[in-house]
Amino acid sequence: MTTKTAFVAIVGCPNVGKSSILNRLIGQKVAIVSEKPQTTRTKITGIVTKGDLQMVFTDTPGFHRPRNKLGERMAKAVSESVAGVDACLLVVEPEGELRDKERELLDMFRRREMPVVLAINKIDKIKNREALMSRIAFLSGLYDFEAVAPVSAADGSNLDALWDELAKLAQPSVHFFPDDALTDQPERVIAAEIIREKLLRFLDQEIPHGIAVSVEKMRERDDGSGLMDIEATVYCERESHKGIIIGKGGGTLKRISTRAREDMEKFFCCKINLRCFVKVKEDWRNREGLIGQFIMEN
Repeated sequence: MTTKTAFVAIVGCPNVGKSSILNRLIGQKVAIVSEKPQTTRTKITGIVTKGDLQMVFTDTPGFHRPRNKLGERMAKAVSESVAGVDACLLVVEPEGELRDKERELLDMFRRREMPVVLAINKIDKIKNREALMSRIAFLSGLYDFEAVAPVSAADGSNLDALWDELAKLAQPSVHFFPDDALTDQPERVIAAEIIREKLLRFLDQEIPHGIAVSVEKMRERDDGSGLMDIEATVYCERESHKGIIIGKGGGTLKRISTRAREDMEKFFCCKINLRCFVKVKEDWRNREGLIGQFIMEN
């Protein structure tokens, strides 16, 4: 049997649904999702193997204008991802003007003569079919896409058709990952990302962008109980933010930890004892050493 593989980068502006599409394609949640922009900070790899076909997807940070050194690192991750794959999946919204960064991505594709599949996400929000058809026609004229697929990551509409189009890009090759692999992310990174997702969901708009999570301890007990102890530190940029994260009587941090623990138990298929702590690292998003420490971890 001849095996095939394709490495595909999922790219687009913040909040267009890249991570949600990745999770749908994988069939399991490997990338965190929230309604807040710039949720994804680094490259997350998701792997799907079906028979002789292995698709390796890279979920990239939203392509945006950097405002700090962390933003610069995220923008660099997008460019590096595009340079190192066989093809790209460009995800856009079904309405609105084409953004400057989306035009910049198209220019990047042209320079590299990159095969690209276009996914128009969130079609569940479109009531006028004619408006969608006009959107498809407009976008199709901007680049020689391999295919254009209107999809909804929210309800799964047309994801099978998108998969079929992406699968056509695979070339004869050995499989680079075990056939049962879902991601190349270490378990500590997955645990840290799960906690960060809950922080994004429970906290106000501005605070989450100044938060990083580091898993300091992750060890299964050797008493035969099957219980895993996890200790994580949440880093924020201000003392005032620390108080908000912890909440009155520790209530907010407790709710965040409880929801994170529940998701971890589903993912790791074992009971989890999770302890979270909060520390302040002022302006860490502009400190290269700390960015390297946190982003390499999550």
